[in-house]
Amino acid sequence: MIQPLASDHSQKIHAFFYKMAVPLLCLAVVVFLPSCKHEKKVYQSDCNSDISYKHVSFRNLIDSIQNYDHQYIEVEGKYEEGDAESALVNDSTFVDHSSEHALWVNFSQDCPLYLAGTRKGLFEYNDGKFTVISNKTIIIRGKIDVRHKGHLGSYRGEIDRVSYIQL
Repeated sequence: MIQPLASDHSQKIHAFFYKMAVPLLCLAVVVFLPSCKHEKKVYQSDCNSDISYKHVSFRNLIDSIQNYDHQYIEVEGKYEEGDAESALVNDSTFVDHSSEHALWVNFSQDCPLYLAGTRKGLFEYNDGKFTVISNKTIIIRGKIDVRHKGHLGSYRGEIDRVSYIQL
């Protein structure tokens, strides 16, 4: 009887692993992919709960802000905070990234924002930390005011009466 060569045996092992690789890869995707998904956090207030918000793109809002004065809008943008800064900043479609292409965000104690289904406030110390929203893309709802332009009057306008933030 002829003994199989060692290379034949290793080829059979490789073939077996290749046949098993696809099902194992699919299983790994099914098991681990849900844990990679970022769950959206929604903070909202009871303020303006009866208002219909007009969804508008950030660029359109900045370009035509006069058309949205005193209107309730929903817009997506990058939020930045810091010393004398609370702003929804421009997206990459603008060449000019100055505050002239940004909106001041005026959070009010009159409209406290809570994590949906809880009483955990957006600006409260919870679970040993504060909620970090700076440098994150958010969806925000509020009322546009073109007369108020934030710190040093340098912003395009203001989003006031903020009643919704989605992180």
